[in-house]
Amino acid sequence: MPELPEVETVKNTLKKQILNKKIKDIKVFYDGIIATNKNEFKKNIINEEFIDIKRRGKFLIFELTNYFLVSHLRMEGKYFLKDLNMPILKHEHIIFYLDDCTLRYHDTRKFGKMYLVKKNKLLTDTPLKDLGYEPWDNNLTSDYLLNKFNKNIAIKTLLLDQSIITGIGNIYADEILFLSHINPLRKGNKLTSIDCNHIISNTRDVLSKSIKFGGTTIRSYTSSLGVIGHNQDNLMVHNRENLLCKKCGSKILKIKVNGRGTYYCPKCEEE
Repeated sequence: MPELPEVETVKNTLKKQILNKKIKDIKVFYDGIIATNKNEFKKNIINEEFIDIKRRGKFLIFELTNYFLVSHLRMEGKYFLKDLNMPILKHEHIIFYLDDCTLRYHDTRKFGKMYLVKKNKLLTDTPLKDLGYEPWDNNLTSDYLLNKFNKNIAIKTLLLDQSIITGIGNIYADEILFLSHINPLRKGNKLTSIDCNHIISNTRDVLSKSIKFGGTTIRSYTSSLGVIGHNQDNLMVHNRENLLCKKCGSKILKIKVNGRGTYYCPKCEEE
């Protein structure tokens, strides 16, 4: 699933391609991706122009003339820019016809969602209203995390809770906990202020580095236009089961935490 760095990379790639282009028409081949009123979505998006592209957590936010088009890529969603006359592929479920090209949403698993939101309701309406702080928000402090983490729940699960910190997914949670020397099974209410400060610092460092390298490509992630991320070369524990820890030489283990595959070093992240 694309996480914050991958969505940021998609945003930056698309900004170079579609700004100031107008949506002349739209074809929807799978209605399940449209999360708001489908007829209103199709009618209101015609003649809207792409003004800017932003990101909030794992959501892409296309600023249009009168609306925001909010898009969540979920597991397999991708955007591609193609010529008007190129054939439509099997998994291209939504096609925006622009001035001189098409913007196509491709999703093999059909899990992605799109919302058309009025400009004055972006932060108060679904789906952004319940998101937590961005990793670089000044309000993200150790006191805030101590309060939010004060639960008898594994810290790995809490890091994936988008209402606490938004943008962290499975890959980066593993990396953040490794660098913070925190076992993924440790309960949130057992963390200290120092632990929380380490989480904040390493979250920012891990995500910033991944953005620099264009995101992490594991299995099927590519950004728009097929740009492949290279941050997988920097991963310390995620997807490295049975390989040796780059810091201490111990064997990396894989366990399940609340159903999510979780990689960690038993020595560097002792309970």
